[in-house]
Amino acid sequence: MARILVVPGWRGSENGHWQRHLAESDPDALLVEQEDWENPILTDWLHTLEAHLAAAPGAVLVAHSLGAVLVAHLAARPSAQHVAGALLVAPADTARMARGDPRFLSFAPIPRAPLPFPSVVVASRDDPFMSLSTARSYAGAWGSGFIDLGHAGHINPASGFGRWPEGETLARDLANGWDHEGPHAAGPSLSSVAHAPIFSFGVNMASGG
Repeated sequence: MARILVVPGWRGSENGHWQRHLAESDPDALLVEQEDWENPILTDWLHTLEAHLAAAPGAVLVAHSLGAVLVAHLAARPSAQHVAGALLVAPADTARMARGDPRFLSFAPIPRAPLPFPSVVVASRDDPFMSLSTARSYAGAWGSGFIDLGHAGHINPASGFGRWPEGETLARDLANGWDHEGPHAAGPSLSSVAHAPIFSFGVNMASGG
């Protein structure tokens, strides 16, 4: 089983966040802690993530919000070869956010190049930080599987996602290499686990180093 790196978004994952529960429930998981959660700078956040990857090559990244966008930027860098897979939950529309807050400018635009590792995007129909259609568009560009979680807000504690057993299952399925049957074989069971009303699976078969 691959090691899990938990990649929070802006302001980190507060106590009670499903990412914190995941990190605490898995003794081998590592939580990526940025030096400055309030003022995200892409190069700084990338260096921190890459340092964690160097310590845990072959890890699966479990990212939320701005953390998911960080992973998309990582994909073009040599360190992406050390990623075994990624679960990208509620990615944030950084171009839209940057129009209201210049702190997010370095994260925009979001790359649309295919990710060089297997990935799944989980999105919500009423996420204030990215529309479902935009999330689906990025999933298609990245070659990611896509799970529509329904009306789930930003998939965080504020929308009822404290401990999230289904999310932990998705993360561990990725870390277990899809039970060695490939993502297409795993798709239907993942859809059921996530209670996804609409589900599509087109995960690229790229593998990390």
